[in-house]
Amino acid sequence: MTDFLMDVKELRERARHNIERGPVTEAYGADLDRVLSVLNDALATEILCHLRYKQHHFAAQGLNAEPVAAEFLEHAIQEMEHADTIAARIAQLGGDPDWNPDTVSMRSHAEYSTSRDLLEMVTENLVAERVAIGSYSEIIAWLGASDPTTRRLLEDILATEEEHANDMASILARMP
Repeated sequence: MTDFLMDVKELRERARHNIERGPVTEAYGADLDRVLSVLNDALATEILCHLRYKQHHFAAQGLNAEPVAAEFLEHAIQEMEHADTIAARIAQLGGDPDWNPDTVSMRSHAEYSTSRDLLEMVTENLVAERVAIGSYSEIIAWLGASDPTTRRLLEDILATEEEHANDMASILARMP
């Protein structure tokens, strides 16, 4: 454990060192390259989940489809907000957010699926949310205190993913 820095002059001198790195100071405790790679995989996951929810929103049909399709749309919007938040953090850390559509599905933790069956759509979305929950939980634990800003960002996204999983589980429980 390092001692608390009481020397303001030294703190100011450190702030001037490697100034081109923006917010990434000597105090940053994580492996920056690995964090950027992990965040780009999380970005791919959010993009893919957005696309799956959008496809399901437009493909949902049947007697119970309207409220479920509306839920899919709400989740799609939130997944894109997550993607934007993650991309902004990548850029803030000096990385390049990878939106390349050719590699999104390969980097994503979740899978893309299409269906015309409403029950299958809900099930696949619940599985994807559970994958995201597991993935973000592992990343958060891995980051620990080494990058508290990214950890808190992912904790907020995790909370939303848990809400999404609960929504999908609730819809499943009500389906015939």
